[in-house]
Amino acid sequence: MSTNVLRTADGWWVALGRRAVPVDTKAVTTAELIADRGTVREAALSGEAGTPVSDLAALSPVTTPCRVVAQMVNYRSHARDSGFTGDIPPAFFRKASGSVSGPGEAIVRPSHVKFLDYEIELGLVMGAPLPVGTVVDEGDLPSYVAGLVMTNDVSAREVQLTKTQFYESKSYPTFTPTGPYLALLEPEDFTHLLDLRLKLSVNGDLRQDRTLADMIVRPAQALTLLARFQTLDPGDLLLTGTPGGTALKAPPKPVEKIGALLPPAVKWKAFFKSQARNPHYLRHGDVVTASIATPDGRIDLGEQRTPVADTHGEQK
Repeated sequence: MSTNVLRTADGWWVALGRRAVPVDTKAVTTAELIADRGTVREAALSGEAGTPVSDLAALSPVTTPCRVVAQMVNYRSHARDSGFTGDIPPAFFRKASGSVSGPGEAIVRPSHVKFLDYEIELGLVMGAPLPVGTVVDEGDLPSYVAGLVMTNDVSAREVQLTKTQFYESKSYPTFTPTGPYLALLEPEDFTHLLDLRLKLSVNGDLRQDRTLADMIVRPAQALTLLARFQTLDPGDLLLTGTPGGTALKAPPKPVEKIGALLPPAVKWKAFFKSQARNPHYLRHGDVVTASIATPDGRIDLGEQRTPVADTHGEQK
């Protein structure tokens, strides 16, 4: 059974239902906590009454700096929304770890960004070094992955598409809300990963709702592909893609074909003129809620609730 861990300004806590018990550890970073996992187990078994979880201000359970790597177009439903057909080559990109923020912290929209999008993603938190050349089988996952977190891969679409700049478009501060829980897994928990259901709503309107069964490149294969060129270390974070339902969707094929004949500046101007009528992009005052859990609650990453604010605006 997985163990949920919270991080606050005062340290680390084990969440036991609606209460949390402090972990007696000197760990500051996520990697140090994973190395001191015995203290997490002791706290879980301590029998202490603890503190109401609702009284704690959760920070991201993934500390920074760390490597934040993400998979691109990794759910069949998202591939359809994006206009992809046939086989999709696995691809990765990096995000700045300065984009990581807490699970209740506002997503801040830079003043030059008009098309702000959401992408709920399951995050793998590494528990051991992954050297270049490593081959990871399904049965090996517990040797490399310590736990899971919920993330939102927030994206500035006009930066991403017009500049083909994934790194910038997804790396502004607060563009990776993470948490509330780091779910530390036991080896037997890994067989339940495909049962995890990802759900994201904006102002109560359900936008994304899929299980990991919709995933194209699953975690073990993703780590193998990543290890062709990238080392990972304990505490590093791999975002595993988002299901369909984001605000951005590819235009109909006839429109795409016409757009391909236009100069890029003209094409993107016409595209974003049409996107200006799309009400699903995030705006100041919106509230994004997200959850990832198995139906039986064996793995439950909690609820993430993040308001959206303009750079100099007020939060809802």
